[in-house]
Amino acid sequence: MLFHSAPFWLLGVTLGVILLRDCCGSSKHTLSYSYLQVSEPIQGLLQFLIMVHLDDQPIARYDNITRKMEPLVPWMEKVELKSYLDPDWVFRPDLPSVQNLYSQNEGLYTWQVILGCELKEDGSQVGYFHYGYDGMDFISFDKEALRWVTAQSRAYKVKEKWEDDPSWSQENKHFLEETCIVLLKRYLSSGKEALQRREPPVGKVMHKTARDNVEVLICQAFGFYPKEIQATWMRDEEVCKYETLPKNVAPNSDWTYYIWLSIEIDPKERDHFWCHLEHEGLQEPLALAWKKAPDDSLQQTARTRFALLGIVPFGLLLLLMVFLLRRIRPPSAT
Repeated sequence: MLFHSAPFWLLGVTLGVILLRDCCGSSKHTLSYSYLQVSEPIQGLLQFLIMVHLDDQPIARYDNITRKMEPLVPWMEKVELKSYLDPDWVFRPDLPSVQNLYSQNEGLYTWQVILGCELKEDGSQVGYFHYGYDGMDFISFDKEALRWVTAQSRAYKVKEKWEDDPSWSQENKHFLEETCIVLLKRYLSSGKEALQRREPPVGKVMHKTARDNVEVLICQAFGFYPKEIQATWMRDEEVCKYETLPKNVAPNSDWTYYIWLSIEIDPKERDHFWCHLEHEGLQEPLALAWKKAPDDSLQQTARTRFALLGIVPFGLLLLLMVFLLRRIRPPSAT
């Protein structure tokens, strides 16, 4: 059977754009499923894993040992977790034959799948379904044209076989356009309180010597929610737009986020630089400058440990999964 299904009739028609506006503002939201399958068992690692994310935060998981969806956040404990694409359907029996195309009859190999849906600010919907083999793009689904798009020539035989099975494409289209969107709205409703909360960032500035006459200032902000934050380096009243090294907001396992941004400066100019933070959880912006303190190194060690614990919730397997899945990109070849 393709779907493990939850009863949708309880949702009603009202779980549309009105629900999203009332629950979670007008920002876009995504529901994604990340599948990982390893060709053979490895001691200490799972052979199969599904991670479910609401936006970019993990909310549930499924593995080959428990064989059931388990909530990862308290509010998901009240939600029925019976709807997802069956692993036996996602990892079709014809996929293992692909390894023969790579002359890889023995040894470890992995399949990765990313599928899900997005509800944009204007109410429009997007669905996606990508396969990766050993961390590289393999094939993806075009739900509008009901066809499979190859990312490499070795996937062409799979494309031909799958397109000879119209029901396979129709079922996937239905999940992406109907089931996934219903589930996304349900989870947004159930997680309303968590999604509406405001957690202000905690900030700190550190420094290190890069080379002669060059110093690096690092601004850290962590423990904040929602994700949106304005973080900039300033020189007096001037924004250091081009001097600031690229920065990314990353999730912690407790449904908060962290960010850090750095800038190279002349140590003699250090007193002119400060980090400017703006966030919904703050009553007023934070202005942070580096200050030397006797216990600065001890504080930094504690902060680093806190951050590491926050972003590594599931051990080495999840790190492997994230590494492999992030290498998958939208296909460019047909």
